[in-house]
Amino acid sequence: MPAITVDNVLVLPRLPRLDESTSFRPVRKLTTAPSGFEGEGFPVRRAFAGVPMDQLDPFIHLDQMGEVDYAPGEPKGTSWHPHRGFETVTYMIDGIMDHQDSHGGGGTISNGDTQWMTAGRGLLHIEAPPEHLVTSGGLFHGTQLWVNLPRSAKMNPPRYQDIRGRESALITTPDGGALIRVIAGDVAGHQGPGSTFTPITVTHVTVQPGAQVDLPWRPEFNALVYVLAGRGTVGTDRRPIHTGQLAVHGEGDALRFAAAAGQDGNTPALDLFIMGGRPIREPVAHYGPFVMNTRAELVQAFEDFQAGKLGVIPAKRVPHTDGKRRRP
Repeated sequence: MPAITVDNVLVLPRLPRLDESTSFRPVRKLTTAPSGFEGEGFPVRRAFAGVPMDQLDPFIHLDQMGEVDYAPGEPKGTSWHPHRGFETVTYMIDGIMDHQDSHGGGGTISNGDTQWMTAGRGLLHIEAPPEHLVTSGGLFHGTQLWVNLPRSAKMNPPRYQDIRGRESALITTPDGGALIRVIAGDVAGHQGPGSTFTPITVTHVTVQPGAQVDLPWRPEFNALVYVLAGRGTVGTDRRPIHTGQLAVHGEGDALRFAAAAGQDGNTPALDLFIMGGRPIREPVAHYGPFVMNTRAELVQAFEDFQAGKLGVIPAKRVPHTDGKRRRP
């Protein structure tokens, strides 16, 4: 699981040691993601299945894509599809993916990169492996997180943020037992590169076997800890957790988690995708690729899509060479 890493974590800034007055968040719910298929048939885990929307707010949906090692000819993507009313945050841990939209945008993300798409008032979008990966096969592993937009921003113009893995803020623990990649938001004063409408924090944390992390967390945010790989515990009561499970936390100032001392050969460390944000607390009307506030707005989104108002499929595919977005 390469993502972005460093040879020696001890050169990184370190989290502060938390004092005895710290209020650690309890684990309120522990769920296991069901497996399924998305797009043209690539495997996913539905990380938020079974969790009420009010405990996810401001998030809507999270898929873990893979981890899968494709044989030649097997890599798959999605067909053209619409979005309106939210943001998609696609984090590529291992492998490579091209993306393109109906407004002339496009680019490539690979190990540790993030493609942050604000759908806003709407567009058509496609994600697919590049031709050379289809020919050769190879590893594919990532996540896609859907972040709700407040009512005031749902009809904003679409935009992209292409975040390179090296732009993430990298920090470690006081004993150097973990690598924390801050993709968006703030962790102990270290700011990630992602720009958000709703205040959120998104991190990818790798914890070495036997190590424990006490992670400061903004008290007004919710806290969701998803296991990408490995085994460990969450909470001060050390509840066991493993690959494909999500821990929904209650209120407090910090999160505590630890990696099991023994991991299997395929997962040498505990890898976590940790999310939190300030709840929007607005009505949510969600169906398929549209996330609005009311049923009437959903109906309007479908009508606009059918009328071609969200864009039309381009005649030619955008060439992907530098990983940067393109706009007319």
